[in-house]
Amino acid sequence: MFELKWLWQNLEGNRARYILALCLSVVGSSLMIANPYIGQQIVDTFISGDNAIQNLTDKRGLLITLCLAMIGFTLLRTGVAYVTTMQYERASQNMLYDVRIYLYNKIQGQDMHYYDHNRTGDLMTKMTGDLDMVRHSLSWIIKTIIESLTIFLVAVIYFFSIDVQLTLWLLILSPAIFAVAFLFAKKVRPMYVDLRERLSQLNTTTQENIAGNRVVKAFAREDYEVEKFTEKNINYSQANKKAALVWLDYFPYLETFAQAFGVTLLFVGGLFVMNGRITFGEFAAFSSLVWAISNPMRNIGIIINDFQRFFASLSKIIEVYYAKPDIVNEHKLTEMRRYEGRIQFDHVSFKYDGIEVLHDVSFTINPGETIAIMGSTGSGKTTLINLIPRFYDVSEGTVRVDGKDVRKLELDELRGNIGIATQDVLLFSDTIDGNIAFGNPDLSEEDTVHNARLAAAHDFILKMPDGYDTIVGERGVGLSGGQKQRIALARALAVHRPILILDDTTSAVDLETEEHIQKSLRELDYPCTKIIIAQRVSTTAQADRILILDNGRLVEEGSHKELLAKRGYYYDVFMLQNEGIGRQVTGNGTK
Repeated sequence: MFELKWLWQNLEGNRARYILALCLSVVGSSLMIANPYIGQQIVDTFISGDNAIQNLTDKRGLLITLCLAMIGFTLLRTGVAYVTTMQYERASQNMLYDVRIYLYNKIQGQDMHYYDHNRTGDLMTKMTGDLDMVRHSLSWIIKTIIESLTIFLVAVIYFFSIDVQLTLWLLILSPAIFAVAFLFAKKVRPMYVDLRERLSQLNTTTQENIAGNRVVKAFAREDYEVEKFTEKNINYSQANKKAALVWLDYFPYLETFAQAFGVTLLFVGGLFVMNGRITFGEFAAFSSLVWAISNPMRNIGIIINDFQRFFASLSKIIEVYYAKPDIVNEHKLTEMRRYEGRIQFDHVSFKYDGIEVLHDVSFTINPGETIAIMGSTGSGKTTLINLIPRFYDVSEGTVRVDGKDVRKLELDELRGNIGIATQDVLLFSDTIDGNIAFGNPDLSEEDTVHNARLAAAHDFILKMPDGYDTIVGERGVGLSGGQKQRIALARALAVHRPILILDDTTSAVDLETEEHIQKSLRELDYPCTKIIIAQRVSTTAQADRILILDNGRLVEEGSHKELLAKRGYYYDVFMLQNEGIGRQVTGNGTK
């Protein structure tokens, strides 16, 4: 079975420990036969035998020896059980640690398309609950199966050695129990797949609500979110109950058959004792070990129950484990070279899930140039800049950096030459200093302050409770939009990359702060090609060239003066922002 092969593959380094645990399970379970056998000897020799009274006098040493042997085997079995459990736990915990590290690295290595199509809550469920279910299966479910099977086989062999006919009477119920267990497994497996999906939806809803708590509160939608969570919780609860009720449907049959072993032994075994076919000691051995047949049968439903959960969880883990990104970072970089910063788009088109976002876009950015990109919402601005660090691959055409197709460049080197401040600002739950130095952990305190000054962040940082050592909340909770943007800009500037991409990073700051930032960008003390997405003409006016996108097409290109002279989209925006007057298009033309 593929799932078990996967487990074996990931036990590498712990296989010897796990095999030892399996062997100890067999040994420990086999020892269960010792005390019933000794008990049989004691009963036949010292209690119910023909010479029992005489033996109590003549063979008292043997009785003491047998009693001590029972104590010794009990202690030995307890010790073996302890060592066995420890080996299972260590092997499973080590495997869990290794697989979790591997999955985390695997997720880190996925491209943006993977993140776009996988919910955060679902990934969190796979990394936590699903992995723990696999560990539980490895350490307890498989252990239970091995021990139950061993006890069953050893008991059956022992019973056959005493009386074949009585053993067959006991085993006559086994086929019926296996049939019930098979029907239960067949019915319950799809239910656990559905249950796993509903748990993922519940976790996703929880994660989104917590991450977006400010928006929820801003729109006073707490009641709505509570209702949504309650709906998901009810769905999960109902699926859980449905699976549990299936088990309850089959449990009476399994329990009845399991209890029937004792009834069968009482009638058939009692008859055999009265007929002298077996001794009272042998009957006592059967009685003390009948659980070794009935319990595995009783537990088979629980084992199948857990195994279905295991397969449902493992299938989700394997999805991540074997997921392959379309854009692969080989991490084979031996020496980082610094780019000049020339960027070329050569007839670039891009489709996202079959929808065309960019169409036949061509332009060249020379080293050191400052390029501004404008366009209406959804025109493809962010998509265009995402193609440069190869977050996505083009559908047609070529994106080149320093004359080389980005698809042929080592990703670590390519992205190591690009500084980015994204539109969706994300700050980590760390100090302000740690967030600014995220791209360069060796950044000195002086350089941190210098880059904060460039981003107009230094003054407000000093007013924070602990200055640069102030810990910001998750995603920058506690900071204003403009403050987060300035810290993100300082983080992008701190790495001193030859290509700097700023995606609408001054939209939340006032005009005075924006002017300070623009001045800082113009006076950077290192060569840098700058690409700035902005909607304010005050931001784009100083750029060497301005690119205008409309519905994924490059419709205008030129300097501030050139685009004003063309009286197109850029002119409209300029007039709206500066005079509140735009072009009015009538049926006769433009005026």
